[in-house]
This record gives sequence, structure tokens and C-alpha cells, in this order.
Amino acid sequence: MDFLNLINDIEAADPEFADRISPRRAAIKNITSFGSKVAVAALPFAFGTLFKKAYGQTATPSVNEVLNFALTAELTEASFYNTAMARTGLIPQADSAPIGLIRTDENNHVAFLRSILLSNESAANKARSTAAITTGTTNTWFDFSGGAANPSTVGNGAFATVFDSYGIFLAVAQAFEDTGVRAYKGQAGFLKGNQTVLTAALNIHSVEARHAAYLRRLRVLRAASTVPADFRPWVTGDMATASGITVTTAATNATNPIYAGEANVTQGGVAIGNIVSVKAATEAFDEPLTSAQVVNNILVNFLRTA
Repeated sequence: MDFLNLINDIEAADPEFADRISPRRAAIKNITSFGSKVAVAALPFAFGTLFKKAYGQTATPSVNEVLNFALTAELTEASFYNTAMARTGLIPQADSAPIGLIRTDENNHVAFLRSILLSNESAANKARSTAAITTGTTNTWFDFSGGAANPSTVGNGAFATVFDSYGIFLAVAQAFEDTGVRAYKGQAGFLKGNQTVLTAALNIHSVEARHAAYLRRLRVLRAASTVPADFRPWVTGDMATASGITVTTAATNATNPIYAGEANVTQGGVAIGNIVSVKAATEAFDEPLTSAQVVNNILVNFLRTA
């Protein structure tokens, strides 16, 4: 069998194959130049290793899978703001317009993603999209108290007063937006084959970042007693240092996964922490989150199975 021709055939079926295995393909070509029985005997093993590295990781999601994942997150955010805006007395008049604009953005993100997915929208997202949004902490598909992971705590999670306390509402809003920033960053690479969708996703990503920065600043202005003295509009370090959410241990623990890994000080093999302060090194770069991290460690607290 001509393994190099086989590689060419695979590339024709999978345009990303070269990206998956480079520079491993060159290594395979070099093996064939040895001209020895040992090299020929080793070739099937090398080829199998190549495939394991190229395809043995978590399966690359399709564009529709990425879009459905994004829609789940956006539906959570849109429903959260829709619920909050319906609660009389929660949002101060001075902040009503900007919070309302964030709500409009999130609803527009939902509408856009649904218009792209059409019949490919998941059954769960269709149900979430059409579910009535109540004015309480719970409804059919969401629990914004953060208690959805355990049936016994639905409606009474770490953020049980989210729609009664403006400070807690801002903290949860920030948590959702910070999650969105890292989630879109983690999925962007899977959309590179579809430039239209990739461009839209990157546009949404930057808007999520602006929302997050604004809400972080609003927490300092409106709920200073609930945030550390040096809290910033950008992420510093990880865990509670990054979130500034320390009202209760449960609230801190619930949001820690959103910032896991943000204390990284090495970028592209360069130890940035050796060039500037560790604090500055963590602030200069945002880290991505995988869909599994977002769903299993973060959204699990807010998504009900109905």
C-alpha cells in the first residue's frame, strides 16, 4: 500500500488533515527514505500513531454543534436578562438603559444563531427558545439561583437572591459574560472552515467582552462592598481573585470554574511572568474554555433538564 497516496486521499476528504498531523507528515516521508526493512516494518506503526494523534483526541465538533453550544449559552444569558428586566425594583433607573441594551444584544445573538441553525437547532434548545420566561428565580429550563445541578437545591442555589439583590444580580451577570468570552474563544478554531460564521462568532465574542468589562465596572460603582478593593474591569489571576465574588463560600465555589486556568503566565512557550509581574502577565492574556468545561462545570448549575 502506498501510504503517502493514502494520506493524499485522506486530505482530499478532510481538508484539515494536514493541519492535524503537520509536521508529522514530513516525518513519515523521511521514514520512507531510509530504504531499510526496519523502516518499512515500522511504517504501519508510525502511521497508526499518526492517526491516533490526529483523531484520537476529543472529536472535532461540527459547525452546527458549535452553534448549538453557543446558542445554549446565549439562551441562558438572554433568559437571565429578560427575567431580571421584568422584576420591578431590581435594576436602578440609572442602569436600566445599559442593562436593557445588554439584554437586547443577548436576544439578538439568540435570534442570529437560530436563524443560522434553522432545522439543525437541537431539540433542547428549541424547547429553551420557546419556554416562557418567568419573573422568579426558576422556570422550566433555567435556575438562575445556580441550584440546577442538584434537584434539592433548585431555586435555592448559591445565588438565591439574584433577583432580589442588585449586587448579586451584577455578580451573576458578570459571571455569565466572562464565561461567554472564554467559551467563544475556545470554539473559534472549529469555525475556521466557515468564514461567515467565524466572523459573526468573533463579533459576538468582542461584544461579550465589552459586556463583561462594563458589568465589572458597574459592580465597583454600585456594589463596592461586594468586591475587593482592587477589583478591575478585566480578569486578574484566577478563582475568587478573578471573579471578585466572595459574598459566600458557595458563590465563590460556583464561579471558580469560570476562571480556572486564567492564572497562566506562559504564552507560546514564553514565560511572561519572568518579564513582567505575575499579575500583569495574567491580565495580558485571556484563556479559552472548552465546551465540556462550560457545560459540565458552569452551565450545569443553571440549566434544568425540565
